[in-house]
Amino acid sequence: MEFLDITAILLTLAALFSYVNYRWIKLPTTIGVMLIGLAMSLLLIGIGQFSPSLTEAADEFVTRIDFNKALMNGMLSYLLFAGALHVNLNELKKQGRIVTVMASLGVVLSTFSIGAAAYYLFQAFGVGLPWIWCLVFGALISPTYPVAVLGILKKAGAPKSLETKITGESLFNDGVGVVVYIALLGIAGFGPDAGHGHEVGDIAMLFIKEAGGGLLLGGVMGYVCYRLLKSIDNYHVEVLLTLALVTAGYRLAMYLHISGPLAMVVAGLMIGNHAREDAMSEKTRIQIDTFWELIDEILNAILFLLIGLEIFVLDFSTPVLIAGLVFIPITLIARYVAIFIPVTLLSQWRTFTPGSVKVMTWGGLRGGISVALALAIPTSEGEVRDVILLVTYVIVIFSISVQGLTLKPLVAKILAKR
Repeated sequence: MEFLDITAILLTLAALFSYVNYRWIKLPTTIGVMLIGLAMSLLLIGIGQFSPSLTEAADEFVTRIDFNKALMNGMLSYLLFAGALHVNLNELKKQGRIVTVMASLGVVLSTFSIGAAAYYLFQAFGVGLPWIWCLVFGALISPTYPVAVLGILKKAGAPKSLETKITGESLFNDGVGVVVYIALLGIAGFGPDAGHGHEVGDIAMLFIKEAGGGLLLGGVMGYVCYRLLKSIDNYHVEVLLTLALVTAGYRLAMYLHISGPLAMVVAGLMIGNHAREDAMSEKTRIQIDTFWELIDEILNAILFLLIGLEIFVLDFSTPVLIAGLVFIPITLIARYVAIFIPVTLLSQWRTFTPGSVKVMTWGGLRGGISVALALAIPTSEGEVRDVILLVTYVIVIFSISVQGLTLKPLVAKILAKR
């Protein structure tokens, strides 16, 4: 099956599921599309008991889609840029200290706490995963992806400061989480950094190179694009320049082995703030906003559709499935700790919205990045990969469906107490 065939099928399914959701189900688009895709997958698996050829065809189609490459080498760059484009830099600066701590210390705390719990819990369920792979699991499940959450927060009337904290943290912890994942995968003997030194100093240098290089590249390319935008007034060309910035910038980051996600966040912040303020006409601002909002909506619909369809590639095991269910509260506790500690430390210098720790804990959805990183574990690892992938999938499905759909009542309840 050709690339365009796969694209055509995915776009058609995403469009039809979005229509069904908007017309009858009326859930947030991303959540609705994922749940419809999941229901359709389960239905096909059920029908496959009577017509194996149908399930085999669906399974072959999903297997041909490289979810990891589709997201990590393609969609993620556009999604992060589009998300950063609408973040107010002045508001982010006000929340900069807490965002920085949560996106760095918070991710590390979450990685090691979940990794430690995984080591003992998997043993209790008769699945012996080495310590390093438990840490890899902790790293890939730590990044949050609150795409659907932001719309819910706005509808619930959440304070702007809380929106900025969640958005800023999620944009940066994606990049940091991927860097930690890559470092741990290298220690496990895989990935681009396999075979490098694994001392604390070596890991610290890798982190500085990946994260620092990404931030620097994003800043440089964002500034170059800003100067180009400022020198002209033609929205057709300016939209094209932003598209080139994301596509070429992310590929360059991958070539240089530095963090493409962080580069795209910084570039998006620069274009969405400095360029928006003094390098674009009103007409250009409207066109660029419209273009990137469409890109964001389309790619998210496809991404969440893929999450629903990925059930076909899972190797189900009852003990592992139960372990995945047990891990749901564990990841929530780890998320709570990763937020509570930074907030407690920083509360000496600033005040926080009452209930913000609860909202940020419940609103820290796990999404496509976690699934993609689980799928990136080499197939040669066999049982390790299957176990981590199934547990990750269970957590992600719960996170998006249950947490995503119950966040609005939680926010409303907390705001009512203020």
